[in-house]
Amino acid sequence: MCFWIQRRLRFIALLVLLAGSVFGISHAAAEEPTLEQRVAGLEAYINNGDPAGSKVTKTPGPGHNAWLMTSSALVLFMTLPGLALFYGGLVRSKNVLSVLAQCLGIAGLVTILWWAVGYSLVFGTSYNNPFLGGSEYFFLKGVDAAPNPNYGFWVSQSVFCMFQLMFAIITPALIVGAIAERMKFSAVLFFTGAWMFLVYFPLAHMVWGATGFMNGVSNASAAIPSIDFAGGTVVHMSSGWSALILCLLLGKRVGFGEEHMPPHSLVLCMVGTGMLWVGWYGFNAGSAVAADGIAANAFMTTTIAAAVASFAWATAEYFARGKASVLGFCSGAVAGLVVITPACGFVNATGAIIIGVFAGLIPFLACLKLKAALGYDDALDTFGVHAVGGTIGALLTGFLATSDVNSNLINPSCAGKNGLADAIHHGTLWIAQLKAMGITLVMAVVASVIIGLALRATLGLRPTVEAEREGLDTTDHGEQGYVYY
Repeated sequence: MCFWIQRRLRFIALLVLLAGSVFGISHAAAEEPTLEQRVAGLEAYINNGDPAGSKVTKTPGPGHNAWLMTSSALVLFMTLPGLALFYGGLVRSKNVLSVLAQCLGIAGLVTILWWAVGYSLVFGTSYNNPFLGGSEYFFLKGVDAAPNPNYGFWVSQSVFCMFQLMFAIITPALIVGAIAERMKFSAVLFFTGAWMFLVYFPLAHMVWGATGFMNGVSNASAAIPSIDFAGGTVVHMSSGWSALILCLLLGKRVGFGEEHMPPHSLVLCMVGTGMLWVGWYGFNAGSAVAADGIAANAFMTTTIAAAVASFAWATAEYFARGKASVLGFCSGAVAGLVVITPACGFVNATGAIIIGVFAGLIPFLACLKLKAALGYDDALDTFGVHAVGGTIGALLTGFLATSDVNSNLINPSCAGKNGLADAIHHGTLWIAQLKAMGITLVMAVVASVIIGLALRATLGLRPTVEAEREGLDTTDHGEQGYVYY
């Protein structure tokens, strides 16, 4: 019986070999990769390089994938609960839940838009357009575990998509700080939806998309070879300048300038600040899209800039007011994180120190002097920290970026063709940065004026005076943040 089985197995094996020769199936294709191919794959993985020809193409790398999954969670942690508690602690107790609800509502709405069209409009390429990506990933079609080499050789596109979703969520959520305590929940969501299409999706593609108009690092055909490692223009400038426009359209809170409106819980503010700082490591170091040396540099520069700015803000406050407050330390830390964001993967430790000092002093003056001089009601200083800070950060990146910490700045395949490498060599990158800043500012301001005026004329932006005095927690959500018996 055994002899009969063996004969049958030999016969089947012979048929397989004959079929392979008839249909052109190479025996070599079934062989194990050569030693050279294995070494090439290992080198590409370690260096976060292109694995083409190494027999591991279209395969995510475990370490890089794990870091970006972790980073995605950290960036979501920045919004929920970090930003929610940071902002929530700064408003009056009757409005704390309204801030939390706005952060949660924005997270849900943006996720739906991202799934439907957002990711494709930002990171697609089928339109071959410098201002919008494409339609190939609508409803996340084809977004699977295989890497998209346009954005990362070793990270699953599904993970990259979720990482970028977290950026899309926190950006409009930042605007909430300027209009806190006086904008209807429905108006916030309608504004967010329209703003994503008019500002975030096109701007993010222009800066980070493979065919982006201002993507100096990754697009050889970029018209403006600017750089933005993790969102100085895309996230902070866009949200900060839009926040200023929206708070001007809304007007001041009822009682502003006549009543004292202190934060109801600086403890929550401090807790939220700590969460933002921790989450920001995913925001900045994760933007390397790999667990590599560039990510390590971004991790270091993020830490230094945040700590220095926190100390500088509190020091300036001490000399200006005679006391260094907890709110000052918190505001300085966030300002430092904002200003280092576009630069973290392009500057060294000394550059981070310089950025930290600027971040601690200039936003402090904007919040202390500029706000008082112009009289606008930016409730939680979103403009002073994010718009002013993001603008400073984008500009300082142009002066402090160095190819010593990021060779992509002089990569001949992209930077060498679009002018970025020359700008680095001749010290003229700040000119490209100014152009990118100008485009970002115009887009944010114009779109926010259009959306804001349209909503004010239709849905209405503000609750009634009575509802605002009672508090948005009760009038918008039918709840109270604190119930005392």
